[in-house]
Amino acid sequence: MRPATARRRTAALLLPLALVLTACSGGEDGDGPSESPGAAEPADSPETTVDPAGTVVDLDPDAEGMVFDPVTGLLAVAVRDPNRLVLTDAQGVTQLEVPLPGHARHLQLAAPGGPVLVPAEDSNTLVEVALPGGEVTETTVGDYPHDAAQVASGQILVGDEMGGTLSVVEDGEVTATLDSQTQPGGVATVADIAGVVDVGAFTITTYDVPAGELQTVADAGDGPTHVAADGQGRFLVADTRGDAVLVFGSDPLELQSTYELPGNPYGLAYDGTDQVLWVTLTATNEVVGLSTAGAELTEVARFPTVRQPNTVAVDPSSGRVFVGSRETGQLQLIDARG
Repeated sequence: MRPATARRRTAALLLPLALVLTACSGGEDGDGPSESPGAAEPADSPETTVDPAGTVVDLDPDAEGMVFDPVTGLLAVAVRDPNRLVLTDAQGVTQLEVPLPGHARHLQLAAPGGPVLVPAEDSNTLVEVALPGGEVTETTVGDYPHDAAQVASGQILVGDEMGGTLSVVEDGEVTATLDSQTQPGGVATVADIAGVVDVGAFTITTYDVPAGELQTVADAGDGPTHVAADGQGRFLVADTRGDAVLVFGSDPLELQSTYELPGNPYGLAYDGTDQVLWVTLTATNEVVGLSTAGAELTEVARFPTVRQPNTVAVDPSSGRVFVGSRETGQLQLIDARG
């Protein structure tokens, strides 16, 4: 793993687009030679050897991308064949299905109560889905939007993975485009600061979104993919290739600690009530709970999961953890508080 370094920037920079890189979890493979290993991928999970914890219910094909809304009590799950956003209750019972213009692999809430932010990758569209009714607002953004998050001031930052850009969306319109990434992957926010993982450059970058300014770039391990923010204003990065979770302070952006976590850590979800980061391990079919209450991460729970657990969500009210299987289309419900 490379030592962490930070490079202070004061304005958005144009970084050269690298060779065509593999899209995070499921894009087309590049055929040309490359000095870079490319974007990290989840492991091809083995067959399960133990029963998954909790309850498993059938959902729909290619379940990937999930978020739980504590206000409405609805779980949003992106599925395919056809592309839809499935809204279930906390028991996994479908309440509503919303057609999508393309497939999605990451979901976030703009705020508690919604809307759900759905980057529909192959349609170059950000879809905002209102809760609980499912009303839709669609905004055309950059090439292959992969993740999106809203800052405190209300702007939505969309990572356009294959375009190497970031789209700033307000009131259903793109108001700015930042050309400062190679291959943006995961996005998370702390107040008005967004942290963006560049899965092609193996970095995390912070942006003052209202000001439209790039702040700092830091190395983020051997193959980072996703990022979440915790209650202490830190960015928690899954270094999928490096088998670790990296903890960064957000202002200034700097690496504070590294938690070794073998198993190709991939999906992330943060429980603000228990101060626990849930991380899926795609190489071992497990989900691990890491306490973020202290300066260092500590493991507090570990459960066997369904096969290919690419995505996870959590209900901060009950502590129930939801794991989605990209392989079987199943939804797993784990009552982590017992």
